[in-house]
Amino acid sequence: METLRYCIRKLIYSLPLLLGVTLISFVLMVYFGPDKTYDLLGRNPTIEEINEIRHQLGYDKSFIVRYVEYLHQVITFDFGYSDSSGEKVTSILGKTIPVSLALVLPGFILGHLISIVLGLFAAQHRGTLIDKIVMSSSVVGMSISYLIVIIALQLIFCSSYGLNLFPVYGWEVNSFSDYLYYITVPTMCSVFVSVGYSTRFYRAIIVEETTRDHIRTAKAFGHNPTVILLKHVLKNAMIPIITRIVFSIPFVVIGGSLLLESYFGIPGIGLITYDAITTGDLPVLKAVIVLITVLFIGVVSVVDVLYKMVDPRISLK
Repeated sequence: METLRYCIRKLIYSLPLLLGVTLISFVLMVYFGPDKTYDLLGRNPTIEEINEIRHQLGYDKSFIVRYVEYLHQVITFDFGYSDSSGEKVTSILGKTIPVSLALVLPGFILGHLISIVLGLFAAQHRGTLIDKIVMSSSVVGMSISYLIVIIALQLIFCSSYGLNLFPVYGWEVNSFSDYLYYITVPTMCSVFVSVGYSTRFYRAIIVEETTRDHIRTAKAFGHNPTVILLKHVLKNAMIPIITRIVFSIPFVVIGGSLLLESYFGIPGIGLITYDAITTGDLPVLKAVIVLITVLFIGVVSVVDVLYKMVDPRISLK
C-alpha cells in the first residue's frame, strides 16, 4: 500500500513535467508548425475557400482553445489519423510498439548483463593486464559510430559479400525461429555499441565499492574474493546500476530502435517516427513525443521503488 501511494504521489508530482512537454511540443509542432491550408486546396484558391479550410483545421481559434484541445488529445491519447497513411494513430502504435520491444529488449538485456560481468571481472583484476584489455576494448567500442557498426555487421553476416546468414531487410516473423533469424544481427549491433559505455561505468562504481571499509575488512579476514564481489560489492553497487538501466529505457526504446528499424526496414515505432519526421506527419510525431514523456514519467515513478527493493534502508517518502 505504501508503494502504491508513493507511485501515485510521484505521478502527481510529474504532472508539471508533462504539461511543460506538451506546451513546448504544442508551440513548436502545432501552433507554429506547418500550415496545411494550401496542401488541401487547389491552385488559385479564393479567400473564402482559404478561410473555410482554416476554420475546418481550427487555425482561426485562439492559442488557449487550441492548447486545451491538444491537452484533450494527450489525456485521451487520441491524436486522430496519420497524415501519410490515413490510419488511426493509436492503431499504428498498437502494431509497432510490440515490434520495437521485441527488437530492442534482447540487446538491452544482454548488453547490460555482459557489461556488469565485464565490469566485475575488470574490477576484480584491477590494474592488471586483463583490466587494461577490458577497458581498452570498451574505449574502442565507444569510439565507433552506431551506424558504422550496423553497416559492418550487416556486411559480415547478411550480405553476399560476407556470410549471408541473416536477412538484410524486412520483418516476417511467424515463429520463434523466424524471430531469431531477424533479431540476431540487430541484437549484435545493440550489444556491441552499449557494452563499451556501460562496462566503463559499471567498472568505475564497482571499483569504488571495493574501497569501502567493510570490503577491506572482509578481505582482511580472508573471505572468498568472489563471494565478496558478488554478495557485498555488487549488492551495494545496485543503486547506480539500476539508475543507469532504468533511465536508459525511454532512449533505447525510441532512439535505439529508430536507427535499427530505419536501416533494417523493421516496422516498429522507430521506423514510423523516422517516416513521420521525413514526411511531416504531425499526428504521429505528437503521439511519439507524448509516449516518450509518459514512459519517462513511469520510469521516474518506478525507480525509487526498485531502490527500496534492493536497499530496505531507503524510505519511500
